[in-house]
Amino acid sequence: MTQERIGFVGVGLMGHGMAKNLVEKGWPLTVIAHRKRDAVEDLVGRGAREAASLEELAAESDIVFLCLTASPQVQAVVERLKPALARGAVVVDCSTSDPVVTARIAADLADCGVDFADAPLSRTPKEAWEGALDCMVGADPAVFARISPVIGAFAGKIVHIGGVGDGHRMKLLNNFLSLGYGAIYAEALAMARKVGISTSTFDSVIRGGRMDCGFYQTFMGYALEGNREAHRFTLSNAVKDMRYVESMANDAVMAAHLTSAIKNAYAGAAASGGDGPEDYVPHLVDFVAAANGLPKG
Repeated sequence: MTQERIGFVGVGLMGHGMAKNLVEKGWPLTVIAHRKRDAVEDLVGRGAREAASLEELAAESDIVFLCLTASPQVQAVVERLKPALARGAVVVDCSTSDPVVTARIAADLADCGVDFADAPLSRTPKEAWEGALDCMVGADPAVFARISPVIGAFAGKIVHIGGVGDGHRMKLLNNFLSLGYGAIYAEALAMARKVGISTSTFDSVIRGGRMDCGFYQTFMGYALEGNREAHRFTLSNAVKDMRYVESMANDAVMAAHLTSAIKNAYAGAAASGGDGPEDYVPHLVDFVAAANGLPKG
């Protein structure tokens, strides 16, 4: 059987590591430059081929992975890819996207004989580089069977959630939990300092106890240790994801008080200047502290 030819669009914080694992594990890979020229050059040095355009990448790929910022970017890229995709090709969206838009894109591609799957990710760029991401997939069973061996190049855990859109729905639920933890940690740390308990003392109680978890540890990598890159997920992406969660809750006609509160915690930080590419989720602790008259640390 001829090996699938893979295209990859979006070699940013997560995508670079994912694409690195694809090419190193033997998948014929075509990439395209966007904002990170250095990432493309690294991948070409490892054996990938660089396409001059999205249309060229589409024509040379059987399966195209997208790892982009949000649904508007996914829509724009798919529109460019679509005319050059062969019937029987698959587009796999690894972005955190709006499930309503996902369903619309899938229906549009189906008219062209192209399959679509949503395969968003959990964990961080560190695990992307190590090939140890978690991946939740929404796809037809036959499409899932086809793309799973490729996803396995960069993911250690792959779960078939259901049909198209279900992967993105599960990803939003996952991010609701993780970003909720972040908002709670930031407020708890500010409250601790207000009542005279230091961050280090707070951590000495929580770490190793029932309230400890991997997300807590990466969050505290900044709050306690000052490592600005302990969890590289931007505040602006947090706001975007929580807007999608809120929209999903509204579409489901449910009261979602915590969803809105969590979204507003990150939106408040973004509105206070924390919207740059180097402002990550653990840095929320500084914005909550400032809102309560506390200095950093």
